[in-house]
Amino acid sequence: MAASASSVIEDWFPSVYHVDMHDSSRQKCIDLLKRIPAAMNKRAVSHGVSILKKNFYTVLHLTLCLLSITSAAYTHTAYASEKMSHGQTIIEAIRISGPLDFCGEPVPLDDPDVRERLEREMLISLDNSDDLILWLKRAKRFFPVIERVLKENGLPDDLKYITIAESSLKPLAFSHKGASGPWQFIPSTGTRYGLIVGNDIDERRNIYKSTPAAAKYLRNLYSMFASWTLAAAAYNMGENGLRSEMTMQRVDDYYKLYLNSETSRYVFRILAAKIIMSNPDKFGYVLSKEDYYLEKPFDTVELSTSRNVPLYVIARAANTHFKVIKDLNPEIKQYHLPSGFHRICIPRGSADGFYERYEKFLTNDLP
Repeated sequence: MAASASSVIEDWFPSVYHVDMHDSSRQKCIDLLKRIPAAMNKRAVSHGVSILKKNFYTVLHLTLCLLSITSAAYTHTAYASEKMSHGQTIIEAIRISGPLDFCGEPVPLDDPDVRERLEREMLISLDNSDDLILWLKRAKRFFPVIERVLKENGLPDDLKYITIAESSLKPLAFSHKGASGPWQFIPSTGTRYGLIVGNDIDERRNIYKSTPAAAKYLRNLYSMFASWTLAAAAYNMGENGLRSEMTMQRVDDYYKLYLNSETSRYVFRILAAKIIMSNPDKFGYVLSKEDYYLEKPFDTVELSTSRNVPLYVIARAANTHFKVIKDLNPEIKQYHLPSGFHRICIPRGSADGFYERYEKFLTNDLP
């Protein structure tokens, strides 16, 4: 008995029945293949040309069908692979093989607890893609300033990542504890390291003024603890608090100390920022030159005044607007410059003739 078309197809092309494809695509292929045995069982005509032509069309049908099967299977497999790739990519991204260090001090990645804490911060950082992109963009503007100061003071370059953990490089960042600026100085520490902290002027918010103060503070912390890792922890929780914990626990290794939740995560947040920002391409963040926020060029002028001067007067003298003066001088908190001596940043190229314009507007606009 002659085999049915379906059994022939299943014998010849079992992949049609078992390949992972949509049912509609499978049925089209089966319908097409069913025609092949019927065509092959027909009595061939006597002319060789006709036989050749029929065989040619049979082979052509078969080829097209197999291509359809292959294409459908490939598309479905690729789609499934794409669906799985996101999670797998994250797993691969947080798999740190080492070696890893902070300021030249090894991070003990062979300790399961250390690895788990680092992976947690990596996952949190990578999950906040909007913040991460802004880190990368802002870093082009602020890191060169920080790097210059660290180098001038002989301090490790890794310390720049503290600003990521502290403020995400936002000059106007402010915490509920009263910490302010990119380095998040509290008022007492800022004042202790020479910054003006008041109602009118708050130099903690100025990267050019707060970075040298942070460098001095970090150097002093290192002299206290003989470890940059512990110095970073002390920067977060205070030197007295850290010293007390070390004494109570009889432990002088950050990675083995039991600390408050924020400080126990602090160095790992810095490390996560270092890992990601040192090689953003690896994590899928490929920025072009035009994507970055660059340092704003400026000139510096000196003003000494016995009364409050509205900022719009300074802006007009600098041939610019109020907002530009505020952006270039984030330490100025009010709408005026208080009495006293000040160094003010104005747009590059506007220093020429500034003092003449300043005196003119000052005389005309103020009583």
